[in-house]
Parts: sequence; structure tokens; C-alpha cells
Amino acid sequence: MRGRKDRRGKVVAVRAGRRPAGPGSPAEAPFDRRRMEEGIRLFLQGIGAIVPASVLNRTPKLVAEAWSREFLSGYRRDQEPFITPLTEEASDTLAVVRGIRFVSICRHHLLPFQGTAAVAYLPRRRLAGFSAVSRLVDRLARRLQIQEDLSEQIVGHLEKALSPRGVACLLEATHQCMTCRGAVQPESRVTTLRVCGIFEREPFRRQEVLTLLQALPGRGERSG
Repeated sequence: MRGRKDRRGKVVAVRAGRRPAGPGSPAEAPFDRRRMEEGIRLFLQGIGAIVPASVLNRTPKLVAEAWSREFLSGYRRDQEPFITPLTEEASDTLAVVRGIRFVSICRHHLLPFQGTAAVAYLPRRRLAGFSAVSRLVDRLARRLQIQEDLSEQIVGHLEKALSPRGVACLLEATHQCMTCRGAVQPESRVTTLRVCGIFEREPFRRQEVLTLLQALPGRGERSG
């Protein structure tokens, strides 16, 4: 034990050796883990007597941890800005990052949808690191989402941070609300495209970037 002074100058005991909260801890996200566990327990109780007591005792905590630390980690408050521009001088080169894997949660049924993102932007004055683009997709995906909104948010954050000449985002994903329930179409995939700037105004540029976004692995290239 060690001591520190409170606002009145009185020394109060503080337990030594306690580490600061790690990544994904409740202190870094706006989650009430206790209420999350209570809700999960009520849900399991609502299923009925077929749920054994061991599940009621352990599962609520495990589920709350998975959702707060992983599935919804995009809401964490301790993270760096979404995109920090690089200091290098931008060139007139179309940059495309493909094959970015993401997992998100459909806000309608609370079921996962997962797939790949392809993101492109044509710089004006600022550049972004390719890893930063991947992290942007992952961070925005790990929230309660619908695919259309996710596409728009990715484009919006890049547009705000870089002020580029144009941004494009192509998402392709499988949705468990379609593959496991409802229509039950295991092979179905959903594709969304969001463009802005020069890719929205100029048909030639739009076709150019769409071709690169959809290119097979190893067949894409940079275009000036």
C-alpha cells in the first residue's frame, strides 16, 4: 500500500502494483459491462430451462468481454485520430489498397457480416499511410453498422483528413442475417460502392478506379 493526498490534503491509501487499464478495457469504452452481463443473463433465462446453470454463471461475462473488447472495440475512446496525414509531399498518383479484411456487426439483428474492402484515393496535398487506411476500415467496422453506412464513413473520414481530389470505397461481404436466417442464402454476398470528388464527377475516372478496385490479386496497378 502507498499513500496520496485527496482534495482536502488528507492522505488516503492506494493499493500498489495495479496496472493501468489495457487496450479494450471498460475504462476505454463507453460500455456498462455490468448491465451488459445482466442483459445477457436475462436473455439466456428467457430461453428457458434448457440452458444449464453453468452457462448462466459463466457465459454472460464471456459474451460481455467479447463484445466490449473485440466486436465493438471501434468505440474505444483512447484511440488516435482516425487518419493522421503523412508529412511527405503528395504526388498525382492514384493509390489503391485492396484486400482489407473486416468484421462488423449488423445493427438490425446483431449478427456479424464480414468481407473485404478496397479503398482508393487521388491525393491533392496530403497522403495517408497504407496501414492507416487498413486500420481506419477495421476501426469503423468494429461498431454496430450497416454496410452502406460503413462505406460512406470510410470515404467521409478520408475526405475530411486528406482533402483529396477523390475517394472510392468498395465493400464486399457475407451477412449472417442472410446466410443463416431469413432467405438462408449461404453463397450470397453484398457489394456496396461509395465515391466522391473526381470519381463522382468524371465518368472516365470513375470507371478507372472501379476497374482497379475490382482487379484480381496481382493484376492491379497504380495509375497517374
